[in-house]
Amino acid sequence: MRTGIFVGSFNPFTIGHDSIVRRALPLFDRLVIGVVGDNVHKPDMPSAEERMAVIRELYADETRIEVKPYQGLAMDFAKAEGAQFIVKGVRTVSDFEYEQWQADFNRRLGGIETILLYTEPELASVSSSALRELQHFGVDVSEFLPKKSK
Repeated sequence: MRTGIFVGSFNPFTIGHDSIVRRALPLFDRLVIGVVGDNVHKPDMPSAEERMAVIRELYADETRIEVKPYQGLAMDFAKAEGAQFIVKGVRTVSDFEYEQWQADFNRRLGGIETILLYTEPELASVSSSALRELQHFGVDVSEFLPKKSK
């Protein structure tokens, strides 16, 4: 069984994250979305359970997707889930450089390959941190949050 993981804090889970999940899904028999557990460095972040509930609802009809909390290294989470691949989205050159060294360590130390999916051009500016900042100033960001398919 080909299993991949897609990990992040997903605060919030954006249309960019949804794009990566939907584009990665055909590559796997099982895709586990790993939500970083409660992080003491970000005290205003919704709990992992709250963030997971949003994602679970979004993919409730997709049996190949599981949503789970995780702590620690992505490669350790991948091993625990029996995953051979970590899926990452890349928007910019700086994203690529960061993911490149992470992918090297995940492969060398954990035997886990990384699959990079480039962001669709129209989603390149969408980021969780940008949405949080807009929300802070009272901007409605709902157009950047995925809706459940009917």
